Amino acid sequence: QVQLVESGGGLVQAGGSLRLSCAASGSSFSLRSMGWYRQGPGKQRELVAVITTSGSTTYADSVKGRFTISRDNAKNTVYLQMNSLKPEDTAVYYCKGSYFPARDYWGQGTQVTVSS
Repeated sequence: QVQLVESGGGLVQAGGSLRLSCAASGSSFSLRSMGWYRQGPGKQRELVAVITTSGSTTYADSVKGRFTISRDNAKNTVYLQMNSLKPEDTAVYYCKGSYFPARDYWGQGTQVTVSS
């Protein structure tokens, strides 16, 4: 059974930093990419950042220059370093693992709250 387990969320003041981690396990297929999405209060889930196994990254415009996604392929783990956090970054952050040939799995989500 595929599992994606997130950690690292919490409460932080505006301007602060947090680091999220997500470890994937349980699949006999290879990961194609891993990413972070978020869903704020009353909003739809949106892409934050994605990284492929080759290291290519994609970021939402709203987080460019503040967030950095990275991964450890050997550990099937993805990280999201979040700096200069803003109140509008408050959301539940979800990890997604995309496996070959074409199957996605989601983590349970971790709350990030940024106070002003």
